[in-house]
Amino acid sequence: MKFATRRNGSRDGELLIVSRDLARAVSAQDIAPNLLDALERWDALAPRLAARYDALNAGRTEDAFAFDPRACAAPLPRSPQWCDASAFLNHGRLMERAFNTEPIPDFDTIPVMYQGASDDFLGPNDDVFLPDEAQGIDFEGEFGVVTQAVPMGVEARDALAHVRLIVQLNDWSLRALGPREMKSGFGFLQAKPSTSFAPIALTPDELGHNWHDGRVSLRLRVDWNGKWFGNPSGDEMSFDFGTLIAHAARTRRLSAGTIIGSGTVSNADRSVGSACIAERRVLEILETGVAVTPFMRFGDRVRLVALTERGESPFGKIDQCLRGVHVLAGMVCSPDAEHIAYQNSPHQSSDP
Repeated sequence: MKFATRRNGSRDGELLIVSRDLARAVSAQDIAPNLLDALERWDALAPRLAARYDALNAGRTEDAFAFDPRACAAPLPRSPQWCDASAFLNHGRLMERAFNTEPIPDFDTIPVMYQGASDDFLGPNDDVFLPDEAQGIDFEGEFGVVTQAVPMGVEARDALAHVRLIVQLNDWSLRALGPREMKSGFGFLQAKPSTSFAPIALTPDELGHNWHDGRVSLRLRVDWNGKWFGNPSGDEMSFDFGTLIAHAARTRRLSAGTIIGSGTVSNADRSVGSACIAERRVLEILETGVAVTPFMRFGDRVRLVALTERGESPFGKIDQCLRGVHVLAGMVCSPDAEHIAYQNSPHQSSDP
């Protein structure tokens, strides 16, 4: 099943069921007022939601309408808990160099995870307002899972059974603030503003063979101001989502609607680019001794979309403009370059 949340003036929005091709949608508000409620009552409501999903895909739903992702909030506009890991060890090791920090003990065997703010997630096309370009504004393309209630102490081998939905996200970061917060020993706070989500949250079966071993086996295409930046694959996730869920639940229960993030998608093959600016900057330093790629500026646009082998985008896309909190209302984003084709193949241009 595929779900989205349409804004309706409430904090949690209106639950929509979206067709497999993302062309049509139908309200499910008579079954569950919002996605969080559906997750909390999943076992009781799933059969009715599935029946409506099947009817929508078969063209048997009279009140269906054209799906508009621009009318959508994040699938969960707020969540009981948001825990983000660094499950791609290639990225984590590069970030140790970026932050000039000592290697984290047991980094290869125990997941690194922080607890982020979950009260104000951003929708796929929301403008992103931040206070200062000097804070090192960066995007981070990731995948995530949404769980049902998870018991404390769940084993990693059993944890995947608690996954109800999979999501695609952009975990915004302020790189200039990260090093001090890392060294404080208390983790991120100001360095992690509100996270953005693609419009669709889907059940694992929707990905078919692209969901296996607790990993999302899709390439995540990232474009910055209309230019290719990277398309790394989720295949190289060092810790699978079962391990991440078990880590988060080691000493606490997880509520239904908890979101667990993968951390920045990252591959050892440098030809596939990166899913965040900080990683590219570290690679530039390693190769030439100096970072030349700047962080984001107000007016920049970033687009992230996960793609199947056939070029389908099961989650829809994140397409956002960065704005300053105190800028003029008439400011516009950089041009979009709609002519750029989203493809799974590595970028061939000499100017990514």
